[in-house]
Amino acid sequence: MSATAAPRLQHAGTDWALRHMPLLTSTVRRHAAVLAGKRIAMCLHVEPKTAALVALLREAGAEVTLTGSPGTTQDDTADALRAVGTTVFGRRDDGLSEHRRNIDRVLGCDPHLILDNGGDLTVAALARGGLPHLIGGTEETTTGGLRLRALPAPPPFPVVVINDSRLKLLVENEHGVGQSVVQGFMNATNLMLPGARATVVGYGPCGLGTANTLARLGARVAVAETDPYRALEAVMHGHQVGDLATLLPRTRLLFLATGHPAVIGPDALDVLADGTIIAGVGHQPWELDADALAARTASVTRYGSAGDERAVHRLRDGREITVLTGTRMINLTAAKGNPIQAMDLGLTLQARSLAAVATLPLTPGVQPIPADVDREIATDLLGHLTA
Repeated sequence: MSATAAPRLQHAGTDWALRHMPLLTSTVRRHAAVLAGKRIAMCLHVEPKTAALVALLREAGAEVTLTGSPGTTQDDTADALRAVGTTVFGRRDDGLSEHRRNIDRVLGCDPHLILDNGGDLTVAALARGGLPHLIGGTEETTTGGLRLRALPAPPPFPVVVINDSRLKLLVENEHGVGQSVVQGFMNATNLMLPGARATVVGYGPCGLGTANTLARLGARVAVAETDPYRALEAVMHGHQVGDLATLLPRTRLLFLATGHPAVIGPDALDVLADGTIIAGVGHQPWELDADALAARTASVTRYGSAGDERAVHRLRDGREITVLTGTRMINLTAAKGNPIQAMDLGLTLQARSLAAVATLPLTPGVQPIPADVDREIATDLLGHLTA
């Protein structure tokens, strides 16, 4: 069957996504027998590519219950999923307390499998002492993987971390994220990039993709990275490399891509240049120390709605610092997320890993995608791209 024969929601964005996701379509259909009858609890950004995955899983006979992350749900997509019988909890303007309630409600489906994004579902399942039919699950992000690996005891079921995939890091993170982050920034600001001084904090795969995309569009890019190997890679790619104290006074556009909390703390805030614009790349909006910024702020002028807000902070010393969408992921709050082809791969890794969890004798605990599965999908993707 062709990708265009996939089940269609009454939603133009999802239909368009399905037309450009042949790898996901073929993978879900190939493993439909394994997925049929499974209840899947999902926490993933509710947007058209996710809806395409849900539609295909439903076609395979799985039952999906899902919620998104705060500030990234596209309400029209959620409504389209509800219209065809999928249980979706949450709206775009949900805050953290609503998100926690949504997580608990999703787990009420008594899932066989969890598809997680940031570790929220998995941690909540563990807090309940486990779930009676849970086999295992997947985790989309490095942030979630780090969170789960830091638990006092490993989960008593397998959790496959999708972002540990060499293939995902290469295709989606380095190429897809860079494009979508820069697109989101341009949508949010309507500013030119050629000649702009941009600093990317963190040179993991997402930071690398962001920095290289900015440079290709003419920005003068600097990178702050504490890992010497990644810093060397940034130098070899032609970027200036330095510490925050050196780079920030000359920075106009600041992109946060470390995944760690309070990277931009009191010392960094004190040396930010007047007029700096800050955007978040990582999963959690915590890399900017909000309390330290509030302590230095005399007044705030807000533009736009809650989901795509530009907050201009007038500091007590007269400087102005603009924060885009509270440093939530700019590629989802101000753009349409990663490109469809990149998500075709990323969601294929998710679907194939769920099938592996359901069938393979995986050991309990947090782990990467099985190497043979990663290689299988790399071969399939190469075939699609070179056909």
